[in-house]
Amino acid sequence: MTSRVSRVEENHNKGYNCAQAVACAYCDLFGVDEKEAFRAVESFGRGMGIMSTCGAVSAMAYLVGLKVSDANLSNPKSKLDCYSTIQTMTDDFKEKNQTIICRELKGLDTGVVLRSCSGCMADAAEIVEKHLFTEE
Repeated sequence: MTSRVSRVEENHNKGYNCAQAVACAYCDLFGVDEKEAFRAVESFGRGMGIMSTCGAVSAMAYLVGLKVSDANLSNPKSKLDCYSTIQTMTDDFKEKNQTIICRELKGLDTGVVLRSCSGCMADAAEIVEKHLFTEE
């Protein structure tokens, strides 16, 4: 698969928030309509609107669900696999950026920016590609 980091950046330049930019860059690979993905993750931007979990990280979780969930409504069995996958991906993000909290990444309390939004989105895209699209 060709990296979609540039597509994430293009989405952000069009006005997508960080969660939308990441999620929408991959939705076609899951057969998800871009407009639906855009709507589904809109409130995840700006750290879920409250400077909490980074929107790019939230988009990773959305994509994990699309990739890993068995979508078995009557007897779901994939929850632990989803949790394990996003934990690994979140750990990767933390290793690169020290935190997954938007407020901390932006340095709102310390004045020290740990990572730009563009950097967070690029990191999330790279992590998505490493864990969800690398051929076994």
